Amino acid sequence: MKSPTHALVTTAWLGERLADPTIRILDGSWYLPQENRDAKAEFAAARIPGARFFDIDAIADKTTTLPHMLPDASSFAACVTALGINNSHTVVCYDGHGLFSAARLWWEFCTFGHDKVVVLDGGFRKWRAENRPVESVPFAAPAPAAPPFVATFDRRWVRSLEDIRSNLASRREQFVDARATARFKAEMPEPRPGIRAGHVPGACNLPYAQLVDPATGTLIPPAAIERAFKAAGVDLTRPIVTSCGSGIVATVLTLGLHLLGHRDNAVYDGSWTEWGGRTDTPIET
Repeated sequence: MKSPTHALVTTAWLGERLADPTIRILDGSWYLPQENRDAKAEFAAARIPGARFFDIDAIADKTTTLPHMLPDASSFAACVTALGINNSHTVVCYDGHGLFSAARLWWEFCTFGHDKVVVLDGGFRKWRAENRPVESVPFAAPAPAAPPFVATFDRRWVRSLEDIRSNLASRREQFVDARATARFKAEMPEPRPGIRAGHVPGACNLPYAQLVDPATGTLIPPAAIERAFKAAGVDLTRPIVTSCGSGIVATVLTLGLHLLGHRDNAVYDGSWTEWGGRTDTPIET
């Protein structure tokens, strides 16, 4: 699988490179409805200097009612080009939580063949805590990149509903659910109406928050990531598929696996919104 040799950078690293013309910074903040936060408005009010906003809900497949599913390669390329990004640029992704939706951007760029993409560890939360420079002037859209971005879809990073159905019988790939344990065990209702509670049969549960330091919003060290996966019953020598509510925080697990050197893994893009939203898919509680 084509992937970057490193996937995480520090605020100090980025702080030294704000004027580097080969770097493009993307704010990929996305918030759950119950958080009552407006990612676009927050970006307009304050952002890392030079950042552009990557709208996860807008840069998505418009042919499905499922939220923020991957677009096709040409659509992704057109949107990224419009952000002033081409294949020569190193893309730095961040979000407002610290480490949450930025991992989704990282995974999308990897899925479309771009190996120069990293996540800002601790995101905007850590950046602001360190009193680093913030841009608050009205945002001016960048000129489209020339030459344009070229996207090449690599399906090894993605699993579909049909893939998960097939895996129920073969169990070739382990299935790891990043949702909170109460949701995994059907001890609380799903936040989206009409979605059943429970999990895919045979799944392991590793809530994504276990990989994030609550004090700083940064990813925990690799040794601790490895312990967390093993404690969840995951065999790190075997293939892995990650999932969550709608394909956002599953990518935090994918990022953690990447940092451990695990490459035989993918994300179930439709995640529980797709699986739990149907009546023809088996569930366990």
